[in-house]
Amino acid sequence: MASKAKSKTSHSNPSKAKEPSRAGDPQRPETQTMEDLLTQYGASVRRLSLGDKVKGVITAKLPGRVVVDIGGKSEGIIAEKAYKEAESLIKNLKVGDEIQAQVIVSETPDGYTILSLRQATADASWTKLQDSREKGTPISVEGISVTNAGVMVDVSGLTGFIPKSQLGKLAAKNPQALIARRFEAVVIDTDRPSNKVVLSEKEVSEKDELELVREAIKSVKESDTYEGEVTSVYDFGCFVKVNVPLKGEKEEVELEGLVHISELSWDKVGRAEDAFKAGDKVKVKVIGKTNGKLAFSIRQTQEDPWDKIEDKYKKESRVKGKISKLTDFGVFVQLEPGIEGLVHLTKIPPGKSLAKGDSVNVYVEEIDPKEKRISLGLVLTEKPVGYK
Repeated sequence: MASKAKSKTSHSNPSKAKEPSRAGDPQRPETQTMEDLLTQYGASVRRLSLGDKVKGVITAKLPGRVVVDIGGKSEGIIAEKAYKEAESLIKNLKVGDEIQAQVIVSETPDGYTILSLRQATADASWTKLQDSREKGTPISVEGISVTNAGVMVDVSGLTGFIPKSQLGKLAAKNPQALIARRFEAVVIDTDRPSNKVVLSEKEVSEKDELELVREAIKSVKESDTYEGEVTSVYDFGCFVKVNVPLKGEKEEVELEGLVHISELSWDKVGRAEDAFKAGDKVKVKVIGKTNGKLAFSIRQTQEDPWDKIEDKYKKESRVKGKISKLTDFGVFVQLEPGIEGLVHLTKIPPGKSLAKGDSVNVYVEEIDPKEKRISLGLVLTEKPVGYK
């Protein structure tokens, strides 16, 4: 009876209680760390460091913080700045969801691991952007600043760009009105390695008009001709607007296409503004369709001067022309707009002075209509130097 009483007294005193012993370890210390206890009962403890990626399960969502079970000796916390930057992602999460986070503080004084969802937020944002691009669905953005080329916007925590050409008529008149304002746009191009996001505002604000434009462009065929009007002139050519009727409907859709400077005239054009100005009425021919853009030609609606070249210029016939270009191998002489011939260097007498713009008398030596070439010789009105 005495021995039983002694045993009972021993176990009822907390100061003298002994911890469980294991075979081969009869003299274990009475004080153990949490890590010792976890190890004793078969749990492995991962020592976390700054930057480590961890998976965990959300155990609580509180105002301004999220608690995550990361399977270690402490819980993970997403709070303060980390919470703020992931707020758009967090609002769609719930208790029980598994997430992947990154360690930004391995252990605080009160035993928590501070986590960041920055990478997860970025992954979710790029997925959302790609979805908008593939499906053409609008996405919410906020204007940040206006540049000469367009508008910078915040899109799902990333910086995107809306070019001027992708602003609707109303937005293009006052792009500054978009700053600090939320509006919708459609993603038209992304490149994650370079953090490039290009969007279109007019794909939302002028959606119905653009659908009609696309339908009209589909009906346009190469070699179709239209009467049009020059809308703007640049160094590289000019833009011309034409009206295209929709199939089976009386409605017409206004389309715009580019006439490259090389397609303005059969004659050589140095500056587009020397040939046309905004408001000029012109006839154009469709010569290309690429990515919904039209390429026009003005010169191809006119007769090619080379088509009847052999009827107009006979071999050995004499004509008057103007020097259009000097080269190391001879001079080019313009006989008429779009028609130039070459006087080879060997056909020019030594000491003969020629300059661009000079009028000269020449004779036709040879014509090659297929290659659009004419060989010319100078008609000499005086004896060459050294001639006897």
